[in-house]
Amino acid sequence: MEQDSRATWEFNGSFHQPSAFLMLGIPGLEALHPWISIPFCALYLTALLGNCMILFIIRRTQSLHEPMYYFLCMLAVTDLGLALCTLPTTLGLFWFNLRSIGFDACLAQMYFIHILSFIESSVLLAMAFDRFIAISRPLRHPSILTKATVTKIGLAIVLRGMISLLPIPFLLKRLTYCGKTELSHSFCFHPDIMNLACADIKVNVFYGMIILLSTVGMDFIFIVLSYILIIKTVVSLATKEECLKALNTCVSHICAVLVFFIPMIGLSMIHRFGKNVPPLVNTLVAYTYLLIPPALNPVIYSIKSSHIREALLRALRRSSGADW
Repeated sequence: MEQDSRATWEFNGSFHQPSAFLMLGIPGLEALHPWISIPFCALYLTALLGNCMILFIIRRTQSLHEPMYYFLCMLAVTDLGLALCTLPTTLGLFWFNLRSIGFDACLAQMYFIHILSFIESSVLLAMAFDRFIAISRPLRHPSILTKATVTKIGLAIVLRGMISLLPIPFLLKRLTYCGKTELSHSFCFHPDIMNLACADIKVNVFYGMIILLSTVGMDFIFIVLSYILIIKTVVSLATKEECLKALNTCVSHICAVLVFFIPMIGLSMIHRFGKNVPPLVNTLVAYTYLLIPPALNPVIYSIKSSHIREALLRALRRSSGADW
């Protein structure tokens, strides 16, 4: 039975806050939610199993204990986190029509979704830097990106995401909400919550834009600059075979960058400027942004990375041999 769409309201000092928000699935296709959940389950399963497989293979294979694969582990952990953040609310809505999410729980989910998105952006930048060093300074690559350096980069990435986004939940809690409580998605997203407020949201808009441009925006610019430098280095190589071999090591990363940044930029533009965009388009872009990268990244790296592929085949052969 569909839950009551009314939300109770709490009065905190001078701020009115709903006790809960109401999530939406696919607009206009509510009756088909159980069937729509099938491809969503497939994507979640691919994301969880694929990224766990990447972590298992790299941990078990000594030859993969290199900076490139350490960063790939960071990407896999981030993708696991993103999938797990949205899985309970998305499948709960599709399977059981559980539309309600508490105000504080919504803020917590939003915070972790945005942190993990920022971390993924930074990890992709670190991977671009790794590819640049590996191609332009191959002999110095192991001494520049030591295990200690990679660990420090990972900690810096996590701290940057956590600290830069820490004010967001408090900026949302200070707002007054009245009347509308329906979110646009089956998860909590900062612009979505912010637009439900009936108070002045200029501070939220300004801070959100500054943080997005100074983190994800700068990451994207530096990734592009890294590839400009990589191309300049590759062009200077002696033979065509060396050029192709060098560029081939970047194909997986380029695919991961495109899969992550294109829907993220699209969703940010829709939330800020696309007031006349159909709700269905908004919803599909949001699900593409949060579900496709975690599901596709392990597939991309398993197909394009010969080292990952060979290690996976060895693990499967050992497993089948143990069964016999």
